[in-house]
Amino acid sequence: MSTSHARIWVGVDAGEGHHWAVGIDPDGETLFSTKVINDEAQILTLIETAHERADEVRWAVDISGRASALLLALLVAAGQQVVYVPGRTVNRMSGAYRGEGKTDARDARVIADQARMRPRDFAPLDTPPELVSTLRVLTNYRADLIADRVRLINRLRDLLVGICPALERAFDYSAAKGPVVMLTEYQTPAALRRIGVKRLTTWLERRKVRGAFEVASKAVEAAQAQMTVLPGEKRAAKLVCDLAHQLLALDKLIKDNDREIRETFRADDRAEIIESMPGMGPILGAEFVAIVGDLSGYRDAGRLASHAGLAPVARDSGHRSGNYHRPKRYHRRLRHIFYMAAQTAMMRPGPSRDYYLKKRAEGLLHTQALLSLARRRVDVLWAMLRDKRLFTSTPPVTQTA
Repeated sequence: MSTSHARIWVGVDAGEGHHWAVGIDPDGETLFSTKVINDEAQILTLIETAHERADEVRWAVDISGRASALLLALLVAAGQQVVYVPGRTVNRMSGAYRGEGKTDARDARVIADQARMRPRDFAPLDTPPELVSTLRVLTNYRADLIADRVRLINRLRDLLVGICPALERAFDYSAAKGPVVMLTEYQTPAALRRIGVKRLTTWLERRKVRGAFEVASKAVEAAQAQMTVLPGEKRAAKLVCDLAHQLLALDKLIKDNDREIRETFRADDRAEIIESMPGMGPILGAEFVAIVGDLSGYRDAGRLASHAGLAPVARDSGHRSGNYHRPKRYHRRLRHIFYMAAQTAMMRPGPSRDYYLKKRAEGLLHTQALLSLARRRVDVLWAMLRDKRLFTSTPPVTQTA
């Protein structure tokens, strides 16, 4: 069967339940526009339909996460060329097209048209290795668990304020396990006063709580500061008990997840190199690998720093030059990884702390000095991975050819 076009572009507005695909020709005319269920058979039918229209098909998607995992896997398996058009680009460029309405079909056409007009501006997509995909699943799950933990603690503290404000102030429930264990049984001032410090200490020690006496003393002291029974105390105490049990169970899930992340990350050949850098533990290292993959998408350390938002962006106009600003388009999580690693390394004696103190002496604020240190560490980590060399406090000697 003869084809009507040498090449066409297919834009896919990806979603969890379904995708919308629009194919356009070299002149930007729409060839087909169809809704596709996120199902293997329907996606294969879409690929076959596209190839009936042209000898060569170029694909573009706006989501590179789990929602488009099946779509990308089938396209790569079929040997198709796929590029990633960011959703921000689609949103901004939609205003340049006729009409104001927003539909999946319109977004898919914008995606295809941008891939047609700007073939060099968008990064190609490929299915990541199994280890990288596993780390992405585990680190994303960990982020969800941490967010759930924050919500649970906020609810627990809010309920405790309505029972005994002094007891809510007495402990940092996000950092200490002992007070949370206590709340599984004793939540009200009256109950804490009845049991007393000695018996509460014994009860906590049986549950292997560290610093049981200190926890018991603080709790009973807070209970003795309030004799008034607040309205709704009985029901609030039951809810606090439930939340405390949920928080302990969630902490166990996070601990198990962290162990699996460490084991998976250390199966990577680069793990030892990444962990040798001060501040880059297994969790941050796993998140780094999950985001950057094999680093093939970055030409040099500058591109990696730019993706992390650590490279300033020029905003020159007319006679104004050298006007650099913080970028707005960057990977927030990747920036957080380098920032946290720099903050951890800065607290210990070594080259990172020396560089931080040097920047502070130059007049930079704490955050500015940390970001400067993070940018420098991007270059160091890049060189370590490139040369497959472990971190050393003294720079390697460069030999003249």
